[in-house]
Amino acid sequence: MRIGIIGAGALGGTFAALLSKAGHDVEVTARGAGLAAIRESGIALSGAYGEVHARVTAGERLTMAPELVLVCTKAQDAASAIADNAELIGDVPVVVVQNGLDGVRTAERLLPRASCMGLLSIIAANYTEPGVVRVTTPATSYLGRGDGPADAECTRVAAVLSAAVPVVAIPGFRGAQWTKLVVNMLNAVPAIVGRSVQDVVDDRRLRRVVTASMRETVRIAVAQGVHFGSLQGLGDRRLRFFARLPLAIGQMLPWSMRVRMGGVPNLGSTQQSLRRGQPTEIDFLNGAVVRQASAVGLDAPVNRALTALVHEVEKRGSSLPVERVLADVPA
Repeated sequence: MRIGIIGAGALGGTFAALLSKAGHDVEVTARGAGLAAIRESGIALSGAYGEVHARVTAGERLTMAPELVLVCTKAQDAASAIADNAELIGDVPVVVVQNGLDGVRTAERLLPRASCMGLLSIIAANYTEPGVVRVTTPATSYLGRGDGPADAECTRVAAVLSAAVPVVAIPGFRGAQWTKLVVNMLNAVPAIVGRSVQDVVDDRRLRRVVTASMRETVRIAVAQGVHFGSLQGLGDRRLRFFARLPLAIGQMLPWSMRVRMGGVPNLGSTQQSLRRGQPTEIDFLNGAVVRQASAVGLDAPVNRALTALVHEVEKRGSSLPVERVLADVPA
């Protein structure tokens, strides 16, 4: 197939390299140093899915009419990137590979003729050098849309993408987005203190903060009537039980996630953006919890404090001491 991938960072680069290896005709969009590196040397992928050196067409916008599109930009860049390519995309299937809760709705608004769906990826990949991606943790990805069962088109697209990495079409996609948002609470604290996810979870003081942000996220979702989708052993029943546990016992949840990551340092996507000097998508992660809480008349003080601290790191260009996190976050 002719597959267009908008955004060739960690996940976009992973999908581009592996779909190209599988024989698809792949074109990616990128900017700046990333675009220059891909044009000169291709995408170099290493780690859990093996060594792949993929030569793909690259530009600031798509140039060939695709049969399938993946949107892999950061959440804050999605609207402008989709708009830039909307005319060429037309009515083909579009898969939004993105954190947060708003990606599919954004694509549907800007691409009224396209068939839009979302992909939740738990793959951990480091992208700290232009054109170079290292996958530190492989994982199944989950594709769907809306609240109902997986439809035939989602099942077909999942089969196509499974040529690159395992992808499963799932029912209840909106609830699964909330489950992924809980997982994404692993991002903020490592970004603030400049340490790997594993190091942060190994520190009992910081693990407590991460746990508090996860528990707050679950409680806000429950207040909204969300039924959590199942991802990697996390589902509605387990997350609701977790939200009722004392904080000290609830720390087993981030610890179990840390064990699955293995020993290769996982920086998290938020910290990787900071290291590249780029804005983070924190407003679509912890910030999304704050907005969703306000929508049901509640407060989310833990996630509000973490959002503010990440923005402070963005402005100052350097990490903060652990003591600032412990002092500012009401965990």
